[in-house]
Amino acid sequence: MPLQQLETELKLRGYTPATLRAYMFHNRKFLGFVNKSPGEVVEKDIRAYLGHIISNKSLRPASVNLVLSSLKFFYETVLKMKVFGEIKPPKIEKKLPTVLTKEEIRQLIGACRNEKHRLLVQFLYASGMRVSECVRIKVDDLELDEKMGRVVSGKGNKDRHIILSETLIGKLREHLGSRKDDSPYIFSGMKGHLSVRMAQRIVNEAAAKAGIRKRVFAHALRSSFATHLLEAGTDIRIIQTLLGHSSIATTERYTYVSREQLKKVKSPLDVM
Repeated sequence: MPLQQLETELKLRGYTPATLRAYMFHNRKFLGFVNKSPGEVVEKDIRAYLGHIISNKSLRPASVNLVLSSLKFFYETVLKMKVFGEIKPPKIEKKLPTVLTKEEIRQLIGACRNEKHRLLVQFLYASGMRVSECVRIKVDDLELDEKMGRVVSGKGNKDRHIILSETLIGKLREHLGSRKDDSPYIFSGMKGHLSVRMAQRIVNEAAAKAGIRKRVFAHALRSSFATHLLEAGTDIRIIQTLLGHSSIATTERYTYVSREQLKKVKSPLDVM
């Protein structure tokens, strides 16, 4: 079966389980829409499907690009079919990341009444990890005496080092010492580790309790980590390493949202 070929190829290339699920899902949806076998697909089928999901599903460009990448990998890479012609991905919206002020971070942490929830919010901000990485981090991934940790198989299947806050280390020791389970994960849950969805919910609810009007989600803590380091004078290439960005261009977008950096710029009227 062709879809089994797709699954096998994704596994052989080391794609993450989340990517594997997404690619399989989108290819099944597409085949259900065109009602054809993979070998019968032609360019107009792909155009019709993309038109359908853009107009009827109101998907954002990033979501459409994921669909396109899923189909391209299957038909071009796995099946070696040339069915894309001049089909181009839609332009990605260039939105500035949400960044919280240090006072808003304090309010967010203070709004967490549950100690485990407070620790999660502090960990996300203190380390700059993605929420999917944070919920999966294990006790053995931390070197508390060295104030360091590591993310194992992060985005792109890459390992990297993270820094640990001195303030956080004491709270981590307390948390680990008072736990009643022997889970390998710092943030244990019903099925191994805390789910990404639950972690997002914890951040959202804390922001609502704190009365923060910005659209706050877990990734905003990562953006705030990067921006606050930049404002403190940390070299952008070190920030790139800590965030696990492959390209410096991805890290550079935080230079556009740094209020402190912008405040340092003098208006030309003031230097005449």
